Amino acid sequence: MTMKSILAGATLAASLSTTAFADDPTKVGFIYVGPVGDGGWTYEHNEGRLAVEEHFGDAVETVYVENVPEGADAERVMQQMALGGADLIFTTSFGYMDPTINVAEKFPDVMFEHATGYKQADNVSVYSARFYEGRAVQGHIAGQMTESNVIGYIGSFPIPEVIRGINAAYIHAKEVNPDVEFKIVWAYTWFDPAKEAEAANVLIEQGADVILQHTDSTAPQAAAQAAGNVVTFGQASDMAEFGPFPRVSSIIDNWAPYYIARTQAVIDGTWESTNTWDGIGAGMVGIGEITEAVPADVKASAEALRDSLASGEYHAFSGPLNKQDGSAWLADGETADDGTLAGMSFYVEGLTGDIPQ
Repeated sequence: MTMKSILAGATLAASLSTTAFADDPTKVGFIYVGPVGDGGWTYEHNEGRLAVEEHFGDAVETVYVENVPEGADAERVMQQMALGGADLIFTTSFGYMDPTINVAEKFPDVMFEHATGYKQADNVSVYSARFYEGRAVQGHIAGQMTESNVIGYIGSFPIPEVIRGINAAYIHAKEVNPDVEFKIVWAYTWFDPAKEAEAANVLIEQGADVILQHTDSTAPQAAAQAAGNVVTFGQASDMAEFGPFPRVSSIIDNWAPYYIARTQAVIDGTWESTNTWDGIGAGMVGIGEITEAVPADVKASAEALRDSLASGEYHAFSGPLNKQDGSAWLADGETADDGTLAGMSFYVEGLTGDIPQ
């Protein structure tokens, strides 16, 4: 073989290698805290992943790992995904925050997106939805649907996201029903159908005829259905299979547009670390169908509240509002700033009980 043919062969090989590299799909990974079939939080994140696949076709490959505990094991899974060639990794639970930062430091060329957290880095973005806007609508309906004046709330973990939701629901239930009382049970889990069902049954035994949840399974819906005249709301996903009763509406998390946009940014080479917190107006938070089990006038006023939140005409945390201990928080006409909401660690006036530490 001549030197000329050797050089030609090397040039051809380099050309083929470059072409193959150019055609390699962008690899996008997802880390889930629950199963994709949970019917709630993880289900909707996985719907976003499927939307990415549909939008980009062969240009993108997605991978996911479900049921990843928050903590050290999450760090191991993220590291394996990065070593497996992922270009972009979405870590979709609050407890993944520190593991995400730790792994991102080891893989500076991999882009990370962490859901509901607040720690950023050059290659770590954070994103969340203003779920509290949906809670305000739920509280507005709940306060007018209860006959016992007792509303039960299943909390997952006592973090600001969950506390915001409890406060928003209570404020708007109390606004339409001054006699309303909230009872809160902490499940200390995002997804555990047995614990969630037990929490729902405890609240029903305590007189709650409306139950809100910040946990991810449909178990509270099933418990309410079995109990009879107990109203529920879908969490993170529509949970419409329990409609028109007990589930009378829902909060729906719509991650697909965000996931598509951030994947496109990686493909384009324009990805930058950002902090995104969108609500009803941007379409990241949806209000599921309000069923015929809700009186027409209540449905109309709930839709009006939804629309005013979406337009920005109204803020879910608008004064006058006091903290639980009676100290002033927001004056008449004042609205809460994002910094306070992001770190919220107090109940508003009227809620009883302590926030667990």
